[in-house]
Amino acid sequence: MSSMTRRLFIVDGPDRFLAGTLGEPGNRAFFLQARKGGALISVGLEKAQVAALARRLDDLLDAVEAPLDVDTVDELPLEEPVVELFRVGAMALAWDASNAGVVIEAQTPTEDGEYAELPDDAEQGPDLLRIRIDAPAARAFVRRAQALVGSGRPACPFCGQPLDPQGHFCSRGNGQLN
Repeated sequence: MSSMTRRLFIVDGPDRFLAGTLGEPGNRAFFLQARKGGALISVGLEKAQVAALARRLDDLLDAVEAPLDVDTVDELPLEEPVVELFRVGAMALAWDASNAGVVIEAQTPTEDGEYAELPDDAEQGPDLLRIRIDAPAARAFVRRAQALVGSGRPACPFCGQPLDPQGHFCSRGNGQLN
């Protein structure tokens, strides 16, 4: 995409890892945020990416038969200041059997829109955020992300698009304001 030096943000066992938003429903900006000690990392992404990550992470945890119980779900807002280090293009997910944990990678968009697998010492390439969390932290992330995605504007019963408070023009409602 560009010839800028690649930046790696690697957080093993963060003190906090969550999906969160800024703004009001209908005008929210979505972020992944990780904090370990004094380091705070925030990357921007789309609501659909949060939903897909939660779904795939939940499926992965089920496949490896990770416990379902979650002690606590972080319900606090994003930590300030929220400084978007980059916008997420592609994400990858893996199970690390050696420590019974999950590895989540998010990287900036590539020219072809695909996830670029590069060695960590590659000087050029998309910026990358890599988070390693244990299964209970992953379950808690999923629960929060699912609630976050579900807390937005209600969906139109006809077309499934989000409803604005003033209604919207529904493609299935013959262009009527619903």
